[in-house]
Amino acid sequence: MSRKKKDRKTNTQGFYDRIADVHNVALKINGYRASVAKYLRSLKLDLKPDSLVLDAGSGTGIVTLGFQDAGYPVKKTIAYDLSHKSLKVARSEFEKDKRANADSISTVQGNVLVLPFADAAFDLVITCGVLEYVPLDDGLRELARVLKPGGRLVFIPVKPSLVGSVLEFLYKFRIHPIENVRRISQQYFNIVGVHKFPLKEPIAWSKNVYLLERKGGTE
Repeated sequence: MSRKKKDRKTNTQGFYDRIADVHNVALKINGYRASVAKYLRSLKLDLKPDSLVLDAGSGTGIVTLGFQDAGYPVKKTIAYDLSHKSLKVARSEFEKDKRANADSISTVQGNVLVLPFADAAFDLVITCGVLEYVPLDDGLRELARVLKPGGRLVFIPVKPSLVGSVLEFLYKFRIHPIENVRRISQQYFNIVGVHKFPLKEPIAWSKNVYLLERKGGTE
């Protein structure tokens, strides 16, 4: 890893370590968990009791909890994040939440560009507001690597918008242009669908969802 990339990783990690508690409260107030749960439930994903799920860049666990609320009975969900403090907050949230099955969630710390998992390890990968911190091609390639052929990636990027621009400034990331998201996604995935959240839900003000299928599966 280059010196520049190491510095960026360290800065991002330190930033989220500092704001983890406040960031968690903000996401709770904005209702991200319910929005993600409703969307995931609508997909009727073909997941089984032995399926493995990765929340890549889980932060304080809001999306992981949203996945749990969607009701898929999987073997294990891994909440993976760069920030130690965010994962500490996430573990606390999992353990105290009566709706969550904390025993089925593991937390792992690390860089989304260097996932410590075998090729084709996961049936489903979810990533929300994470790849804005890394080169998009590198990030999608690594997520594709750990996803089984035919497996699904629920990709929730920050979209170009007024709110997105404010978040870009506050959280020190870079929004990827829509045309780049589509073009680079298609190198590794088939685009199954693009979802827009209802405007009454705060997540809609800054994010869309791309449902992607890992190439190499049955078409």
